[in-house]
Amino acid sequence: MSDPLRRIDALVEEDVLPEPQIRQRLRRAAGLSQTQVADAIGVKRLSISQWEAGRAQPHPGNRQAYAHLLRKLAEKHPEAAVEEAPDEG
Repeated sequence: MSDPLRRIDALVEEDVLPEPQIRQRLRRAAGLSQTQVADAIGVKRLSISQWEAGRAQPHPGNRQAYAHLLRKLAEKHPEAAVEEAPDEG
């Protein structure tokens, strides 16, 4: 793969976000509040709430920081990053 293609792949993969419910599970598994996450990223707590609810998406710079945080949390808490199977019944 050529060097420009690697750089493009890195840009695309760098800010991939999990589904909103997984975002919330990761934060909770780490014992973090929405305020703590917001302070770390540099946004308001309401932004985190809306991102976790799927009502809004972070802007590019914030998205990259949020995706990085979520990747780190998923490394520490892989069980929280797994998509739950729907209930059958």
